[in-house]
Amino acid sequence: MSGAPSSEPTTARLEAFSDGVLAIAITLLILEVRPPTVEEGLARALLDQWPRYVSYVVSFLTVGIVWVNHHALFARINRVTRPLLFLNLLLLMAVSFLPFPTALLGEYLAAGHEQGTAAAVYSLNLGAINLAFAVMWVYLIRRPDLVEAAWRAHLNRSLARSAVGLAGYGAAAGLALLGHAALAVAVCALVAGYFVFPARAAAPAVQMPDRHQRSGVAGS
Repeated sequence: MSGAPSSEPTTARLEAFSDGVLAIAITLLILEVRPPTVEEGLARALLDQWPRYVSYVVSFLTVGIVWVNHHALFARINRVTRPLLFLNLLLLMAVSFLPFPTALLGEYLAAGHEQGTAAAVYSLNLGAINLAFAVMWVYLIRRPDLVEAAWRAHLNRSLARSAVGLAGYGAAAGLALLGHAALAVAVCALVAGYFVFPARAAAPAVQMPDRHQRSGVAGS
């Protein structure tokens, strides 16, 4: 061996850490869906909790979509830089906050008051997740050498899609503040669904190098 192995984070380590954070965040969502305590009328009490179910489903799907798109992105990253690590941390911070507005939304939609404020906080958190992705796209556009050559033309289109998401979540927050909480949640669900579909048709499969053979952290 030519020397001791590098202790710097690699692309594989970044993905492993991110997967762990996303897994915890998506698991915490269900903790706010609690069984009702009633002496009778359990079926009705369960039905009355529908706002909690809706907020859970939308948030679960959102985190799941983030995980899928995060994986698709870093499968095409050649090496990781220090700024990219911090941008990824910003994304994870926004995602890990999501259980709180999810619980807030379910609580106040069920309570029948302050729904607008709760839905606005929820929409803004989803917008923050989208913004973190957008900032990452901007950075990669400025550093195309970090991305596979065949995928560099895709960066601008991905940024444009993030702009659509920001507009959608901003509209949802505005609707919520105007008193249309249910409509705001519906818009959030539609925007999340928009990111289910890839920005373009998948390119022909390319043989990828083993993760352990990829470069570690590059300079900023």
